Amino acid sequence: MILHIIENEEWFKAKELGIYMPPSLKVEGFIHCSTFEQSIEVANLFFEGFKNLLILCIDPAKLESKYVYEDLIQSGKLYPHIYGPLNLDAVIKVVEFPVSSNGKFTDLPEDIQLLLNK
Repeated sequence: MILHIIENEEWFKAKELGIYMPPSLKVEGFIHCSTFEQSIEVANLFFEGFKNLLILCIDPAKLESKYVYEDLIQSGKLYPHIYGPLNLDAVIKVVEFPVSSNGKFTDLPEDIQLLLNK
């Protein structure tokens, strides 16, 4: 399972369209994702202070677009990238991702932690 952090409004638009194509797909050619272990770090780097965020839990086996784990910034970490639109049936769970009072993310929501333990 891979995760993607998204603003609530973007997810609403994707559901209306029946497919998700964020700006990064046009600009960089892929959709940024993360593993469970990477998600808090990614959230604090790119979404600190954001409200109304969701985490999409994606089953890579259901993706219609190619996905690759790669290190494009020579960080020593491999991040999952989806090279094409995200078909919504690959999203197996959508979970609210609340920010703490200091604007930081400290833990993944309990619903996602339960998925880890399955």
